[in-house]
Amino acid sequence: MTNNNHNPYVMGLDKNAANYAALSPLSFIQRAASVYPDHLAVVHQDTRRTWSETYKRTLKLASALAKNGVGKGDTIAFMAPNIPEIFEAHFGVPMVGAVLNALNTRLDAEALAFILQHGEAKILFVDREFSEVISRAVKMVQNKPLVIDIDDLYYEGGELIGTMDYEAFIAQGDEDFQWSLPEDEWDAITLNYTSGTTGNPKGVVYHHRGAYLNAVSNLISWNMGAHPSYLWTLPMFHCNGWCFPWSIAASAGVSVCLRHVRADEIYDAIRKEKVNHFCGAPIVLNMLNNSPDELKADINHEVKVMTAGAAPPASVIQGMEEMGFKVTHVYGLTETYGPSVVCAWHDEWDEKSIEEKARLKSRQGVKVPMQEGLMIANPETLEPVPQDGTTIGEIFMRGNLVMKGYLKNPSTTDETFEGGWLHSGDLAVWHPDGYIEIKDRSKDIIISGGENISSIEVEDVLYRHHSIMEAAVVAKQDEKWGEVPCAFVKVKDGEAITAEEVIAFCRENMAHFKAPKKIVFGDLPKTSTGKIQKFLLRDQANED
Repeated sequence: MTNNNHNPYVMGLDKNAANYAALSPLSFIQRAASVYPDHLAVVHQDTRRTWSETYKRTLKLASALAKNGVGKGDTIAFMAPNIPEIFEAHFGVPMVGAVLNALNTRLDAEALAFILQHGEAKILFVDREFSEVISRAVKMVQNKPLVIDIDDLYYEGGELIGTMDYEAFIAQGDEDFQWSLPEDEWDAITLNYTSGTTGNPKGVVYHHRGAYLNAVSNLISWNMGAHPSYLWTLPMFHCNGWCFPWSIAASAGVSVCLRHVRADEIYDAIRKEKVNHFCGAPIVLNMLNNSPDELKADINHEVKVMTAGAAPPASVIQGMEEMGFKVTHVYGLTETYGPSVVCAWHDEWDEKSIEEKARLKSRQGVKVPMQEGLMIANPETLEPVPQDGTTIGEIFMRGNLVMKGYLKNPSTTDETFEGGWLHSGDLAVWHPDGYIEIKDRSKDIIISGGENISSIEVEDVLYRHHSIMEAAVVAKQDEKWGEVPCAFVKVKDGEAITAEEVIAFCRENMAHFKAPKKIVFGDLPKTSTGKIQKFLLRDQANED
């Protein structure tokens, strides 16, 4: 063992102000404003602001928060769609050492009340679109936050319920406010609550170091370059928009705001603002795929799409690629700052057919540049599974892109980190080339006659049918087989199909024992983040 007393690389070579600074994404906006002060930073309909103007507004927000008694460790909540105010909050709030809690705009009053109480929000900024649900939520909170309205010029409706509006609040602030990087890059920067399908949501705590590294990791993984034009189809409340507010600042890009995720508005923004990057769940891609051709006209530049969430069916990726959109598939959790696995592309794959390329892209992939560890392993022993593309194990991750832990929940934090790895709860195989491919959530795997059936594999086949818009497969109890697949299907408008035709299609395209034994037609229930609620479908499948 080396004795540090005789190690020449330790003696007299200490950290100091000249050679060390904490990693924080706050440094990105200061640089963007300094180097590219007149470059466009934010677009919100007719509102257009430069990086210099945006930086000054974040400084005024930080200063106003400080003047209202906000300091290190205080929680500041925002309930807003993807508009400039919440983008500014990603910088202004942590500039005073406070922690940003971007609230899920799709939650009900009871869930919001729990989050506000549990997170101890000191100030709550609310867009008037959500004033009614916030009013009900705040009534349930014991220690009520100060409420500030966001009065968006471009939204009509909703009430003003706060003591003042956002513009009046930041007017209290100073645009030459002096802020500093955190003393410790391990300090909390944001608080994100999991949407969870059962029980209370868990508060996931991010640190400055992880936010900084994932912002850079996004730029490298996606090869974004300088000054990308990024459209906000992904909610900024979801893993802080996968850390893209900070990525856009690092690249001095353009943040194109979008209040509502609608196909016509997405295509319009792509044309008008020359958007070349956006993120979205497979459900968003599916919506764009199935839009009328006239909406898709006159888009002549390359558009890169990053997708994650439920594993996207290869057919959805293929549809986007056929429109000329370049899809990158990523995977992650709220607990990993969003994307921590990427389906990194190889040039030799360019020669493959569009169907084969879509199949390759539907795999989750390999660790992103700033993540340290990724493996598929036995959940009990943490022994890695063979890289044979067939042996199923659980996905484990570790490194700088893993949360600090769950707020006020040490037992669940310890359980999630058991063995020195983050337990994802997702089941996958490991291919010979090192790429992972999700087969199911551990609770969603179907065990039929002792054989494991991946619900995702069955769904992938269903999505290939030209009449099917959405599909979800769950286990249905069966006397003979224990469990059999039951498919819930939403049919495209103007199409008609029978259960027998769906089952026959599946039997033609996969092993017969994997084909659904029952088909249920209708709309599919979804969580507040757009994920299909399989626990409700399981209950429905087994009601008979």
